[in-house]
Amino acid sequence: MPNVVIVGAGPTGATLALLLARRGIPVTLVEAARDFQRQFRGEGLMPSGLDALHQMGLDTLLETVPHRPLSAWEFWLSDRRLFRANEPLGSARPCTLVSQPPLLAALVQAAQTKPGFEWISGTGVKELLWDKQRVTGVSLTDGRTIEADLVVGADGRASLLRQKAELTLTTQPKSIDVLWFKLPAPPNYENDNRFCTVVKGGRVFSLFHGAEAGRLHLAWAISPDEPTEQKNWAATFAALVPPELVEHFWAVEDKISPPMRLSVMVGRCDRWHRPGLLLLGDAAHPMSPVRAQGINLALRDVIVATNHLVPAFQQADDSASAVIDCALARIQAEREPEIIQAQKLQAHEASRGEMLRRFGLLSQGLSAFSPVVGPLVKRVWTQQQQPLREGITPVRLEV
Repeated sequence: MPNVVIVGAGPTGATLALLLARRGIPVTLVEAARDFQRQFRGEGLMPSGLDALHQMGLDTLLETVPHRPLSAWEFWLSDRRLFRANEPLGSARPCTLVSQPPLLAALVQAAQTKPGFEWISGTGVKELLWDKQRVTGVSLTDGRTIEADLVVGADGRASLLRQKAELTLTTQPKSIDVLWFKLPAPPNYENDNRFCTVVKGGRVFSLFHGAEAGRLHLAWAISPDEPTEQKNWAATFAALVPPELVEHFWAVEDKISPPMRLSVMVGRCDRWHRPGLLLLGDAAHPMSPVRAQGINLALRDVIVATNHLVPAFQQADDSASAVIDCALARIQAEREPEIIQAQKLQAHEASRGEMLRRFGLLSQGLSAFSPVVGPLVKRVWTQQQQPLREGITPVRLEV
């Protein structure tokens, strides 16, 4: 049986490793970090991502890790609520926030019960191994080499494997970065966890209760060249948040975490593969943070990759390399249309927020007439969310 090396144990790499190992394919999963406790990991699972985990047979596993459904989406303009849309917005399941570190640990633990699975953590990849024009494995930073019939790059938006394979990432013009804060959550968010987006005073930001108990997250959009100067963040936020939260922000003034700056990169590789190498998830198509598409699209990548790779590995004989390499092109061909359309929809939604931020009179007008225009805006917005929530193309696990 041909073997696989997967580089990167985020949601893409960990779920693909588990699915392949369950199907008897020898897998080595390599992760440079010693644990999963990174400063930032996306938490939002849309119905499409939850459905992907369901198809993978991971509903029970998901229940064992900290998670929290969203109650609603709220949009505030200049101290007035434009509208509130309650989850699940017509979907089978509400958008759910899940703590990634324990989820990833549980996925790896499940894979470790399967014969033929090897877990290497705390050791990064140094180089790709080549035989003529085909990738044949990886060399690690500790001097080891691992030969493989297929190497999968699931090592994120800054993918080393993408660079080593000279696969070009075409990026979109950079419009924002995000400052990420955490602070104690107001008590009423425990049972009514709304994702609240605020446009006021030339600023756009969002706040919600994360999967971690008692922690409110605040995502503050800034321009890429804007400095992260020290300021009284409690005073800044208290002047802009919905009126019901002003007192809370003053009360937790000394408990707001220092901001973590997240550099937003959006793009897509023209080619996701070389002979013997496949890129998936953010390594192939880093997504905007708008509507948390990164993890959801990555999980759908994994399902499609599994559908094509398992038959290729099971049928492979003396011509294993050729059979596997043909599957790689089919994976990109099936996944790319959804990625392209999702990035267009994300850009469209981001442009509307930017328009409201820049044109104060428009924002103030919508705010002033929110009782009248709010229901119409809510209806249009809800309809437009469905592709980003449910997925744009059909994805079904077939093997």
